This record gives sequence, C-alpha cells and structure tokens, in this order.
Amino acid sequence: MPLDHPALSAADPELAALVGAEEQLQADTLRMIASENYVSSAVLEATGTVLTNKYSEGYPGRRYYEGQQNVDPIEALAAGRAAALFGADHANVQPYSGSPANLAVYLAFAEPGDTVMGMSLPMGGHLTHGWGVSATGKWFNGVQYGVRADTGLIDFDQVRDLAREHRPKLIFCGGTAIPRTIDFAAFAEIAREIDAVLVADIAHIAGLVAGGAHPSPFPHADVVSTTTHKTLRGPRGAMLLTKEAYAKPVDKAVFPGLQGGPHNHTTAAIAVALHEAAQPSFRDYAHAVVANAQALAAALAERGFDLVSGGTDNHLILMDLTPKDVPGKIAAKALDRAGIVTNYNTVPYDPRKPFDPSGLRIGTPSLTSRGLTTEHMEQVAVWIDRGVAAAKAEDEVALKVIRGEVAELMAAYPAPGLPVG
Repeated sequence: MPLDHPALSAADPELAALVGAEEQLQADTLRMIASENYVSSAVLEATGTVLTNKYSEGYPGRRYYEGQQNVDPIEALAAGRAAALFGADHANVQPYSGSPANLAVYLAFAEPGDTVMGMSLPMGGHLTHGWGVSATGKWFNGVQYGVRADTGLIDFDQVRDLAREHRPKLIFCGGTAIPRTIDFAAFAEIAREIDAVLVADIAHIAGLVAGGAHPSPFPHADVVSTTTHKTLRGPRGAMLLTKEAYAKPVDKAVFPGLQGGPHNHTTAAIAVALHEAAQPSFRDYAHAVVANAQALAAALAERGFDLVSGGTDNHLILMDLTPKDVPGKIAAKALDRAGIVTNYNTVPYDPRKPFDPSGLRIGTPSLTSRGLTTEHMEQVAVWIDRGVAAAKAEDEVALKVIRGEVAELMAAYPAPGLPVG
C-alpha cells in the first residue's frame, strides 16, 4: 500500500494520488534501471526535513547568511564522511547533481575552446564528457574515444594516440553504460604523459567503490565526480572529491562559479547515506550487487542474449538485442508492461538511431537492495527472456502473466523506505 501523506493529501489530493501511484509502482515492479535504487527510511526522512527552508551560500565558516549554527556542522559532517569513505583529501558536497558537478570541473581547469577528452556517448560515456549536443561539446573541443569492436573493452591504444595528438586539458574516464572495471591507473599514466587533469566520473559505481567491490579512482585521479544516488543509495545530489592541490579551484567553481545556496536537506541526506555506506553491511551489499549482476549475465547468455563485452564486472549489463530480432525500445516498453523496468540504450557501433537503438541496459542495485540474491537471478533471466519473446510476438497476455508473477515476488521482498503492505 502507498505510504500515508495526510498533509499532502489534504493540500493537494491530485498530486498525493500521483505520489501514491509511484510508491505502489516502485513496490510491485522489478526495478532494473542501472542508475536507480531505493534509499533507506533515514535518508528519505533527512531529505524531507526543515533544512529545505534554509539558505546557506558559501562554505562552512564562510557564509553570506546568518543562522548557520546547525547547517555548517551538517555540511562539514557530510564532507568529512565523503573524504574518509573514498580516501580523498577534500570533498565538496554542494553540487546539485552530476552534470553540474562535471560543469564545475570544466570551469575549474579549462577555458572555452580548450580540448577535452571523454568516452563517446554511444560507446558508453556521458553527455557531459564533451559530447557534441551537450554544452560541454559546444563550449569545448571534445575528442572522443571508444571501445574495441571485437571485445567491447576500452581501446587504450586509441586513448593514448588521441591524447598525444590532441593534448586535452581534461581526460574523463567513466560513463553510463560501461559493464567492465575501469582501469584508473592506465588512464592516469596517459594523463600524466600529456600533463592533463584526470577526472574519474564514478557516478554509476560510487557505491561499489565505497563497498570495495570496484577499485578506487584514488590515488590515480586528480578529481573524482560522482552522484550520490545510484549504487551509493543516497539522495539525488552530487559530490566532487579531489587531491589537496585541486581543492580550491573546484570549490571556487562550484560556488560562486556555478551555484548559489546549496540544498541543505540534500546535504543532510548525503551525510546519512555516507554513514550507511561506511558500515560493514554496505560492503556486503556492494559485493552482492556485483554477484547478482554476474549471475544474471550468465543466465541471460545461456538464453542467447548478446552481452556487450561478454558479461559484467559491476552492477550493469548492456545487451544487444539484434540477434533476438527485437529493437531495444520495443523490448523496454514491453518489459515495462510486464513489471520489469529497464531502459533502451545504444550499444557500441549501433546502426540504429539513439532514440530507437538496438540495446537494453539493466542493472541490479535496486533488486539487491530489496534482498534478492543470486538464487533469484535465474528467474529474472527467465522473465526477461519471456518478455522479449512476447514483445516480438506482440503477446500482451504473456506480458500480463509475467506482471503478476513479478508482483508476487516483490511482495515478499519489501523495499527499503517503502514498506509493502
């Protein structure tokens, strides 16, 4: 059942009904979007506190508003916990989200027109890594690297050759659809050779890094950018983690360079999430996310799914549905009707258009947060296989049957912060 929101229901019943419907949807579906997760009740409560009433331009001890007696220690607590958890010299927890955090990096270390390098978006990178339709590709000279066609892995020979030829000021590593371990040391070696600032965007894998299920970008990266949700299970926010030499330009770029007052309720929720991520149980969670993804990848491969790079080392799986003769968009929409929430996605060297691509991206963070284990991954693979087949056959009855089966399993595994009753 949806949670009780008496004040919201009284003030705005139309919106309350939509919130309740979303709560029910999150409760009884198998959420497999790789960038989504469930926050704990504590994180949810912190996000909704009276801290949303407070303005706090500046940094702890250096504010432009009075009345910061409680806000300053909250931000200091969040920043200290972030630096400790990730082994950084300095942490800025004010960025509103991942894209603004990355924009702050550009403002700190580059000038408009400078050359920057990042992973091509269709190959698994992010819009803000210099892709053409992004402001970062319009204001800067974006050079893009990719993956090998035969392995689906990053082509470091290409990365090195491009870096030597174009001498970028910034090199971004990380992205949104990379199913394999990121070799931060290899990127660092190339960046040092051309005296570039290495930026590791770990938005997707931050929780895995915190939990020891993925190698850390430190000490290799100069700056680390990350969101605070996804695998980290925090609120929708972001952080910039740096070596000491890069702290001041990053702080200046965030404020006053790009932002005014930070969102203090989000900062508080970030502090809670970081505290949770420092617990031994979170390490178990992070490793379980990877174990589930690998078990699911193996089960899908057995059913003839073409997995980019052959599998996964982290939380996400990228599939090329071309052999199944079903476009990614049609498959994703059909699976959604079956209660399996995914997203259609380009795959490397995709001949189809980005809004109607060949691929499907799935992830295991949310289902792991609900307590599903490797023992459940066979069933999840069966549902995906049946759902894709039903999409091809336009069999809505089959999708409806899967929807009921998914809801039955979800009822047995309540989501954190969202009791199922």
